[in-house]
Formats: sequence, C-alpha cells, structure tokens
Amino acid sequence: MRRITGMASEETLIEMKSAMDSQIGEDGPAMLTAFRMILLTEECNGHSRNNSIEDRGTQLPGHTETDRLQQNKDTVFFRDGVRRIDFILSYLDDKDGEKKQERRREFEANLRKAGLELETEDKSDSDDLKTYFLKIHAPWEVLATYADVLKIKVPFKESDIPHGQDVPLEWLSRPFRLPEKVMRPQPDYFTSPFDKDKIDFFLIKNRDTFFPPSTRNRIVYYILSRCPYYKEDRKETDKKGIKRLLNNGTYTSAFPLHDCRYWERNTNEQCESERYHLYKNWARFLSFYKEQPLNLIRKYYGEKIGIYFAWLGFYTEMLFFAAVMGVICFTYGVLSYDDNLTSKEICDPSIGGSIVMCPLCDKKCSYWKLNSTCLSSWQSHLFDNEGTVFFAMFMGIWVTLFLEFWKRRQAQLEYEWDLVDFEEEQQQLQIRPEFETRCTDQRLNRITQEMEPYLPLPKKCGLFCLSGVTVLFWMLLIVACITGVIVYRLAVYAAFASIMKDSPTKKIHLVGSLITPQLATSVTASFINFVIIMILNFFYERVAIWITDMEIPKTHLEYENKLTMKMFLFQFVNYYSSCFYVAFFKGKFVGYPGNYTYMFGKYSRLRNEECDPGGCLIELTTQLVIVMTGKQVCGNIQEALLPLLRNWWCSRKARKDQYSRWEQDHDLQNFSQLGLFYEYLEMVIQFGFITLFVASFPLAPLLALCNNILEVRVDAWKFTTQFRRPVAAKAHNIGAWQEILNVVAILSVVTNAFIMAFTSDMIPRLVYLYAYHPGSEATMSGYINNSLSVYDISQIPLLSTPEEGAIPAWFNSSFITTCRYRDYRYPPGHQRQYSHTMQFWHILAAKLAFIIIMEHVVFVVKFFVAWLIPDVPSEVKARIKRERYLIQEYLHNYEVEKLKIQLSQSFIIEAKPEVCTTTDKHDVLSECL
Repeated sequence: MRRITGMASEETLIEMKSAMDSQIGEDGPAMLTAFRMILLTEECNGHSRNNSIEDRGTQLPGHTETDRLQQNKDTVFFRDGVRRIDFILSYLDDKDGEKKQERRREFEANLRKAGLELETEDKSDSDDLKTYFLKIHAPWEVLATYADVLKIKVPFKESDIPHGQDVPLEWLSRPFRLPEKVMRPQPDYFTSPFDKDKIDFFLIKNRDTFFPPSTRNRIVYYILSRCPYYKEDRKETDKKGIKRLLNNGTYTSAFPLHDCRYWERNTNEQCESERYHLYKNWARFLSFYKEQPLNLIRKYYGEKIGIYFAWLGFYTEMLFFAAVMGVICFTYGVLSYDDNLTSKEICDPSIGGSIVMCPLCDKKCSYWKLNSTCLSSWQSHLFDNEGTVFFAMFMGIWVTLFLEFWKRRQAQLEYEWDLVDFEEEQQQLQIRPEFETRCTDQRLNRITQEMEPYLPLPKKCGLFCLSGVTVLFWMLLIVACITGVIVYRLAVYAAFASIMKDSPTKKIHLVGSLITPQLATSVTASFINFVIIMILNFFYERVAIWITDMEIPKTHLEYENKLTMKMFLFQFVNYYSSCFYVAFFKGKFVGYPGNYTYMFGKYSRLRNEECDPGGCLIELTTQLVIVMTGKQVCGNIQEALLPLLRNWWCSRKARKDQYSRWEQDHDLQNFSQLGLFYEYLEMVIQFGFITLFVASFPLAPLLALCNNILEVRVDAWKFTTQFRRPVAAKAHNIGAWQEILNVVAILSVVTNAFIMAFTSDMIPRLVYLYAYHPGSEATMSGYINNSLSVYDISQIPLLSTPEEGAIPAWFNSSFITTCRYRDYRYPPGHQRQYSHTMQFWHILAAKLAFIIIMEHVVFVVKFFVAWLIPDVPSEVKARIKRERYLIQEYLHNYEVEKLKIQLSQSFIIEAKPEVCTTTDKHDVLSECL
C-alpha cells in the first residue's frame, strides 16, 4: 500500500478500504481507527466517500491529473494535486549525520502529531542529487485551531461602506495608476477574529482557499518555531524550534513557496500567480512612475513588508517637494552669481591680489595671495546665499509635514489592513521561542493567571550593563577613528602645500587649476573616512546582533526595537561624526598667528585647521556629497549588481526541464528576519543626511529622490526575483523608526540653525551690511578687507615661520611687513592688539540671536502644524466606529439565530437521541487529534 501522510485524498480512501480486509493482526485496530477518522473528516466536510468518488470519477481511471502533476514539477501542490504546499524544509543526507537524522525523525514525528501532513522528495529527484525536500501541508483542522489561537481576523461579510468620493481632476492621475484588479486584488470585507466554535458565522466558500497562502505559511511557521525535537522520555526544553535545527545544520533551509515563476503565470488555475502580477506591475524599472500595488504586496508578503513599502513610497513622494525647493534655492545661487561682490573682491587683482595671507601651516606653508581662492569663493556662493536661510527653515517645516501626514497615512492603512487592534491582541502571541527556551524561571502572569517564563531582574541588569558598555566602546572606537582622520588632515595638509607650492597640478589639463591643498586634503580625508565607515559597519552589525541575542528580548517587537536603537546609535556616530567636525569644530579653535592652537599641544606640530576666507560651508558640502553619494552608490551596487550576476547563473538552471518549484526557490537568497531592518536603516541614515546638514547642500533632497525612485524598484525586484518568499508577519507601524525620525527631525532644526550661524558666512555679512559698512548706502563693498585682521610678520614665532624653500618668489620681506588672517582682532600697535574687536562680539551676539529666533520660529510652526493635522483622519475614525458597530450587530444577530436553532434542535434530539449530529462528529475528531 502507498505510504500516506494525510487524509484528504480519495485515492487514499480507496486504497485503505481495499487493504483493510488483507491486513489482519496487530495493526488491524490502528488501521481501523485511522480509516474511521478519515471517513469522519470527509463526512464533516459535507461529502460522503461515495459522493467524492462520483464527483471526481472522471479523474480516477488512469489517474490522468495526478500523472500530469507528477510530470510537471513546477507546482505548489503535493503529488495528489489537491493539498497545497505551505512550507518547505531541505536537508542533506550526511554520511556521518546520525544525530541529525535522529533529530529529523523526532521533529517530523512531532509535526505529524501536531496535525501537519508531510511528503518527502528524494535526493535522486533533486537537481544536485544531494538535497532532500520535505513538503509540509496544514489541513483545515490545524489552520482553524491556530487561527483561533492567533486571533487571525477573517471576513464574515462583504463591506458596504463606500471607498470615498471621487477626487477632482482624477484624469490627471490616470497615467500613474495601475489596473483596479491589481490595486484591489480582493473585495473589502468586515472582519472579526476567527472563532472555531462559530464556523458558520464566517464567509467560508471554500475551505482550501479561505485562508490565503500568506496566512497559511504564517501559521505553519508558528508551529515549526515551537515544535520540539526531543524524545518524550527526555524533555530537554532547549531542543525546540526550526531555528535551532537550522543553526546546527539538521536542516539547511526553511521557506514557503512562491506561487509561480515571476516571468510567467502558473498553469494551474488554482494558483493566483500573484508573484507574476507583482513583477509585471511593480518590480520592473519601467514602472517607476506608477503607484505601488500596496494591497497586493500586503496580501502576498504580509503587513510588515507592506507597511515598509508604503512608508518608502510616501517618503519618496514627499521628497519631491523638498527637491523642487532645493533646486529653486540652488538656481537662485546660480542666477545671483554675477551679483556676488564678495567673490568679485577676492578675484580682483587689485584687491584680492594685493592681500597677502598668513601661512596656513607651520614651516611647510608659505604666504599666499587671497585671489588664489577665487574659484572656491564662487563655488561657496552657490550654496551659501540668502536663499539657503529660507531653505533651512522650509526643511524644518517639511520634516513636520512629512511625519504628520505619514501618521495619517499609517492610520488609514491600519484600518484598511485590519490592524487597528493588532498591538493589544497580538503582543503576547509574539513571544520569541528563544525566550521561552532560555528563560527557565517561571512566574504568575497577573492578567492571564498562568505561569510564564521571565528573566530575573539581576540577570537583566547585568546583561543591560554589558550591552551598554559594548555599545559605548564601539562608539568611542568610531571617535578614535575620526580623530585619526583629523590627524591625517592636519598632517597631510602641509605635505600637499609643499608639493603644490610650485603649482605642478596646474599642468594637469582641465582640473589642474581646481586642485588646491585644501581641496586635496578634504577629498582624500573624506574618502578615507568613508572607507573606515564601511569597515566599522561590517564588524559592528555582527556585534550588535550578538549583544541583542545575549539580552534575550521577550517578543519579536522588543528584539527589533533593541537592535534598532543599538544600530542607529552606532550608525549616527559613524556616518555623521565627520560632518559634525567640519560643520562645528573646524576653523573655530584656531587662534591667531602669534598664538596658534595645536591639537595635542604645541610640540605635536599638528596645528588646528583653518577655514577658507569663503568659509567652511563648501567643505561641509564636499564631505556630505562624498559620504552620502558613496553610501548610496555602494548600496545600489550591492543590492542590484551582485544579485544580477546570481540571477544570470540561476536563470541558466531554470531553463532545465523538470526544475521543480521548491528547487527554484531553494536556489534563491534567504530573506532573513532582519532583512527589513537594513532597508529601514539605509533610508533613515539618508533621512538624516537630507535634514541634519541640508543647509550646506540644497540639492541633497534631489539626490535622495533619484536614489529612492531607483530604490523602490530595486527592492521590489529583489523581493520578487531574488529572495525566497518570506514568512508573512504582521506590523501596524514602522516601529522604533518612528521615534528615531521624530528625534532626527527635532535635531535637524538645531543643526541647521548652527550651520547657518557658525559655518556659513551669512551672519557676518549681514552684520557688516547693516552696521559696519562705511557710507550711507548699504552694500557689501569692502567686506573682505573688513573680515580680515592684520598681523606683523616680524612677530611670527620661529616655530611657525615658513622655510626658505617654501617662500614664493613674489614675496619681498622688505616691502611686505604684515599678513592677513581670518578673524576680528585689533591690529599691531593698538593698545589691545590681537584681542577681539567689538565687531566680533556683535557678530557672536547676532549668531546666537539668529539661532534662538530660527529655532523658535520653526518649532512654533512645527508644533502648530502637528496640532493642526490630526494623526487619524476623521473619515477613518468614522469608518472604524461604523465597522465596530456593524460587527457587534452581526454578532448579536448571529448569536440570536444560533440560540433559536439550538432550541429547535433540542426537541429533535429528545425525540431521536440516537442521531449523530455534525457537532458531535467535530468533537470526536478534535479528541482524536
């Protein structure tokens, strides 16, 4: 007799019935019990054995349908063509793996006890002739039981609430829309948590398709993650769950199946071919201007992945407005190029060419003329102009609008995807199996009055302290690396100045005239810093996961939140520290020619860096562009180019005949539990770049917009073509990332205010324009001369005096007795020589006043906008109340009708007590299972 593992096939019924008469002995009672269970299940489903055979009588002779499915292995069903494959486990038959074989036997036996049905594909049928595939199917009874346990919401009535009114000028958005069947793959229903005792309350048209594949694989994974693999006589609590079996090599992979190949529909009409529709309408780059099919994404991948793509799409849409405003600001800088009197004075041979500047480093650097920075002053004006102040304030308000409108969009998705009460209902059901395994202490839950595992407070405090010390150590390591980069900048600047003193770079065509010691130092240091960032990222990711695992978080949500905070703290320091140095420290603690400030003391010979006469803003722009663009380019190469090569290799194998569906998915990349974490992290780091330092580079939102348009399609392409189908998971928001975005939004107002005040030259120019300009007409004429102080060359210490070979030929010490430097100090000969002038204190007061005014204005607008825009739209609130009212009404009517039926049946049962009702059969089946 053919080996069976389920109870759904009519062929199995016939075989077992024919075998009953021939198998008499010790196995007879067991076979009789099994056969009765099968018949009982068929009768409870409303089909007698004879009717089932008659209904499918056309397929039984010759088994044509079964043979066809066996020939076509690109299927998502068992060999019988009826039972759907809900999960796949793969393993290799190791010659020395007796322990693994024993674990597999116990694990699979416990899976069968849990009610799952299994079918094995021999290694001789696999492409590599080494891999076994275990197919898992969850029958209705198992699905119904765990749907009740997990409180999964299922439909009980089609919704009669209209979607809303038509949008004005709807025809303008038609080119960006997808077909209605793609945007709404299923009708809207009123839903309620599944209750096994109220089966007839729900809209169950077909039990095989009532639970969608995403729900089925979620239920099966819930069972797999908690199923033990120890023998009954040896209860070892740590031997539990598919994760441990994957870690110790018992199984090589565990994944649900895609429903078809992404480039063609499934030939079986029972398969929805949702993967094909996602690839056709969503994952192709040519669809970059189309809206995303969020409902189909949610249906196929689950709410957690759906909410990520909803957030990414909304963020990209909002970036469009910031990018437009940034382009306008940059365009203003270009159009006002010719009106920039400051740059004209620097480039004028009679003004900038006659001003001799003091050396920028000791010994190796010499005196230089101000007009040598002509080009950098013009470049600085593109980003450091009056429009930048307006743009910085606009971005502070834009961030608030983005976060508030996202809350409204998120609330709408929570309603549409039945996630309104998710957190309260599901929090305790997400307990990690690792927590249950490693926490041996038990305590009484005050709410459920049941014993539950918990982590004692002393152990929790110890793990928390160890985690904090480790994170602090790595953050200090980043600071040490950044300090090393600063030392490099200080040391190499003198070397570049010595090499370029005779202007050998000018011999380089096109770019030779653009290369200066400052630019060479800034660019090389930025690239070195970027390499250090990527190296530290590689190691810290593994450390952060190890620390979080060691803390033993209770729930999956708590695990992700802890890991999120650790990773973001590290990434914040790693990516932004160099930008903070250039923005707020470089050129601020320099001193003056007779009393320079050194990084590690005077004898270290590492003099603190100075800013160009045009300011440090252009260098901050350079740093931001290199780090931000470099990260995005490397990320896209890693996400797109490398998978393309893998895809090319797998496509060669996919052309082979008899390449089964489970083998195709087995060759894809595994989507880890932290897969979405890295996607969020990448976008939040980008969000920090375009908000924290946007005042230095108004085109940053435009770069982010172009990257995100590509990012949406690359991520969609990866999910549909490169990754195995992930296990569906629920989430009603973006988790801890929401709070991180709020913190970054508040911090961005402060950083941009300080950048405009201390890094930009905007405030000194305005103070000069309205308070210190000589004459009645307020112009910027004479600003350069006013912003530079004078120092007597004869008073320069020997330590800072340029070497003989470093002094240029045009310098004549007999005629040139003073040099200029960037500061506001009294000249030599004054009774308070080299101390700060009153103008310095006026400028400092103006900077502080600007920071206070800008912060208060932006914060007042932010909080007013946040108060003005409710988090939940009024329409959504009304719909939620309406749906809850209707659910209560339908439940009440259902209970009343059910009570009437029970009362009417009670008289029949009293008259005919020997009749066996369907409810009795369900009770017997439950006891057997």
